[in-house]
Amino acid sequence: MGIPRDQRPADGRVRTTGLAIAALAAVAWLLAACSAGAPNSHGQATPTASPVRPRGALAWLMTRAALSQIVTDPAVRSRLQASPVYEILKQGQQPLSGVAAEPVVTFASAAELQQAVTGGQIPPGSYGVLYDPEAWSFTPPAEQRNPVQAAARAAAVAHAHGLRLIVTPALNLTTVLAPGSRQPRWQSFLALGLIGQMARVADVVEFQAQSLERDTAAYAAFVQAAARQAREANPRVTVLAGLSTNPPGAPVSIQHLTSAIQATRSVVNGYWLNIPGQGPRCPTCNAPRPDIAIQAIQQLG
Repeated sequence: MGIPRDQRPADGRVRTTGLAIAALAAVAWLLAACSAGAPNSHGQATPTASPVRPRGALAWLMTRAALSQIVTDPAVRSRLQASPVYEILKQGQQPLSGVAAEPVVTFASAAELQQAVTGGQIPPGSYGVLYDPEAWSFTPPAEQRNPVQAAARAAAVAHAHGLRLIVTPALNLTTVLAPGSRQPRWQSFLALGLIGQMARVADVVEFQAQSLERDTAAYAAFVQAAARQAREANPRVTVLAGLSTNPPGAPVSIQHLTSAIQATRSVVNGYWLNIPGQGPRCPTCNAPRPDIAIQAIQQLG
């Protein structure tokens, strides 16, 4: 469901009104019911794969802050109504009021994720949890050295508690797992096979391709190869690619984002649309540009 509430998207968009909306809602309910597994030891349905979404409805993964900035635009809000939207929350954050999205609590540490899930700290009604392993101080060194094992541990605890798992491994893990490689970082990342291995245990995989978005050809080559790797490992996994309005480095234009989307939308289910602010997790990011995110969604065909 999208705002006011993944299998490959096509170019057409779904627009419905009146009775058609009610019919779609009923179908969505049935799909959700059919996709749930048997009850687990906690009396909750263990999630399996996400239901097939309407053709052309790109999924969007966004932080609460990013989502709050773009839904102020009526055209964007309307377009997202037909899309699956995952809202990333920090522990203790409440979902954005008035926006029907799937709440996802984020963690950079599988150990912290496990502690929060088993300790009952994930709010009722949450879609799931997000595991974001990167070569940074927020992911324990042991998990950086074996992110696949950490993801498997996160998946096991999430599924045991009726939650889905989104995994978003960063390209900079190559600095730990393939130090000294002379290949471009994205090629080293693909050679490690992390996406495929994580796709076997996760419900959603996202590859952080945003550092490549200034080069459409490189972005497309990486996303296409990563998506193929994920689906060969798990044909039903939801596949997302990363985009950012203001990554470190040279400024990003609306053309960079729209070109990246048009070059890859046929092979992914959607995108993690980042509008990061400067801080400990992105000390070299440029100033946030929600206007670029708004324009990119407005220009989707």
